[in-house]
Amino acid sequence: MSGVTTEPLSRAAPPLGRIAEHEQDWQSLTFLHWRVAPELVAPHLPPGTRPDVFDGSAWVGLIPFRLANATAPGARALGPIPFAGTFPEINVRLYSVDATGRRGVVFASLESSSLSAVLAAQALFGLPYRWARMSISTSRDGAITYRSERRGAAGLGGRTGPHSVVEARPGTRDLSHDELAVFLTARWGLHIARGGRTRFIPNEHPPWSIVDAELLHLDDELLAHAGFTDLAGRAPDSVLFSPGVHTGFGRPRPL
Repeated sequence: MSGVTTEPLSRAAPPLGRIAEHEQDWQSLTFLHWRVAPELVAPHLPPGTRPDVFDGSAWVGLIPFRLANATAPGARALGPIPFAGTFPEINVRLYSVDATGRRGVVFASLESSSLSAVLAAQALFGLPYRWARMSISTSRDGAITYRSERRGAAGLGGRTGPHSVVEARPGTRDLSHDELAVFLTARWGLHIARGGRTRFIPNEHPPWSIVDAELLHLDDELLAHAGFTDLAGRAPDSVLFSPGVHTGFGRPRPL
């Protein structure tokens, strides 16, 4: 793959080419990112992909947010899923490039407070969702606190698993066109490995509105549980915030 040209960064999504299979809103997102050596990320990526790098580094993200108004795959016309379409989520994610030069996201783990969403995502897409006790709260000064505690190591109940507490305050400096911010947020699909094959699930949404943010507190075990043991002990190299976007997903495509 070394001779393949990586697609250029773009705030605008490539069109899906058909009506979205399913849709959801991503709200109140805080993006924490750490620089890491590409060789540390490579073993965590699906076959046929390699680490995407910026300024010579691969990046590991911890992103808490609220997922809202989700529709069921293949049943978009029925509207948001009643009672189960809105919930807190937090993911550990990596950045990938495939053999065609397509940039994507790879999820090392995803926490959700909705058991039905966890089971559906595991069954339909093979995503590493885990069931967790979660909450999001906002203080009077605008700071947002995200809390997560996995229900068992495997996220299916039992003794308490890894936890994460993130407290951050959004700033006012517009970074929507910042090159690093675009690299970390403008991702138009995800790479997943399932059944011995790597697939790409495309998505599209309006350009991100991104501002700077201040990390006030971090107590996290999810990064270490995903295989990145030293990151939570040092300050992230990038802290960003977005009020959110409405996004749609296409059908999985084989590489």
